[in-house]
Amino acid sequence: FTTPAAYTLINERVPKDRVSFATSLYGTGVAFGGALASLSILLDNEFGWQKAMVIISIIGFISSGLSAVLLPEDITNQQQNTQQKIIQPAAGEIDNKEGNDDAPFFDDVSEAVSSTRAKWIYLGSFLRFSSGLCIGVWSAPYFRMAFPDNAADYAVAQAAITAIAGSASGLLGGAAADLLSNNTSTEKEDRRLVVPVVGSILAAPAWYFTMHTTDSFTVAMTWLAAEYTVAECWFGPTISSLLGTVDKKVTGTAQGLFTMTGAIANLSPTLLGFIYGQATNAEASSDLVNLLSTGVCFGYISSAVCFAIASQSPEKNEAKQA
Repeated sequence: FTTPAAYTLINERVPKDRVSFATSLYGTGVAFGGALASLSILLDNEFGWQKAMVIISIIGFISSGLSAVLLPEDITNQQQNTQQKIIQPAAGEIDNKEGNDDAPFFDDVSEAVSSTRAKWIYLGSFLRFSSGLCIGVWSAPYFRMAFPDNAADYAVAQAAITAIAGSASGLLGGAAADLLSNNTSTEKEDRRLVVPVVGSILAAPAWYFTMHTTDSFTVAMTWLAAEYTVAECWFGPTISSLLGTVDKKVTGTAQGLFTMTGAIANLSPTLLGFIYGQATNAEASSDLVNLLSTGVCFGYISSAVCFAIASQSPEKNEAKQA
């Protein structure tokens, strides 16, 4: 519930020439959250999984409480909603009488997916989320098998890489997207999407070398840092492009659909695990290497193709414009 509202608010309140950077700045919280999640392995080792879950829950409640106390109310939006209720009571009554209570929601969804560019962004985002989630779920089990003496080192390294490389990539990607958008984007193409295209293409070989470096833990972590540096630039530019493509009245719905692509992509690690379970033999580590390499690299390259097509698609369908 938080994500669609947050990104919609950023899109409404931040100047258009800085939306990608602002979105990426907010998205760095995801990177830091991922870093802290990696450190939960240390909590598990120290206290056991049950106490670790309790500690994490307490932190979540504290964070929610601080947000409720410190964040100001959106007074402007409240005033606009109040005015709309005063001006349009009759229309609401007519809709209720006709039994079309759900029509506005489905109309918003239809509007949010109406343009060709938006469709390709959603598909590319699903594929990109799938790659990231497979890494997030299966990288730790793999590195435990590949480097059993470096399990604790991996937790610390993963946290540092996610926080530093992931955050830097996100912020640089947002700044680059704003620069490209201000100089070259038009209604018929969106150069902001060049950032996730290039990032995803470069991430594929970086991840391949991460998975196929088995002699040195340090070298493997170096490749992993390189992969995060080029891969995590996609989030802010993609969201800002999507919200800039759809009509302003459905930006919240569009962001919700974008988030839903990530939720559906959670099936990808499950599917990979099922295939891995069916294929596991004495060389289990090599099976996981092949599956992770193929699946993640396919997701990266195919998402790059989708974002490239989206960048060259018109902001609005020609039929609708006419």
